[in-house]
Amino acid sequence: MATTSDIKNGTVLKLEGNLWNVIEFQHVKPGKGGAFVRTKLRNILSGKVVDKTFNAGAKIETATVDRRDYQYLYKDGEDYVFMDTTDYDQLTVSGTVVGDAANFMLENQMATIAMNEGAPLYLELPASVVLEITYTEPGLQGDRSSAGTKPATLETGYEIQVPLFVEQNTRVKVDTRTGDYLGRVSE
Repeated sequence: MATTSDIKNGTVLKLEGNLWNVIEFQHVKPGKGGAFVRTKLRNILSGKVVDKTFNAGAKIETATVDRRDYQYLYKDGEDYVFMDTTDYDQLTVSGTVVGDAANFMLENQMATIAMNEGAPLYLELPASVVLEITYTEPGLQGDRSSAGTKPATLETGYEIQVPLFVEQNTRVKVDTRTGDYLGRVSE
């Protein structure tokens, strides 16, 4: 059993039968009254974010989460198949666990999968990935009604907004957390 002094960003807590990831924490010692720990927690399964306060020194239950690097192999129906690069074991992860990360995954790409008691909890991609634009309309120089952006389809099928000067078959860097265009990549 851990105490509130063990809380750090990334710690996984077991509360009320659910697993919660600590996003932010702050130890507070007011002038009056006892110290406490203010946290922002994200439910690992649903993604819901809540604020929770613990009294200083309170006992909390932490969960062991194993994060390992896997290589994405292919999509099998609604599931995704990954391979552990150390022992070549294959792991099938459901589409609900993969979530929006599927918009930025190409075959043979590396990803980190967090597991608890053998069950995949969530998937983490690098902060940005390089993808090719498979289709976009030609940008008209005089068109500024949409703040100088236009839709573009990536090789994964996901659509993002790019500046007017970006053309088809251009490789671009995309933020995997927000889906934002970060810039062109020269070969």
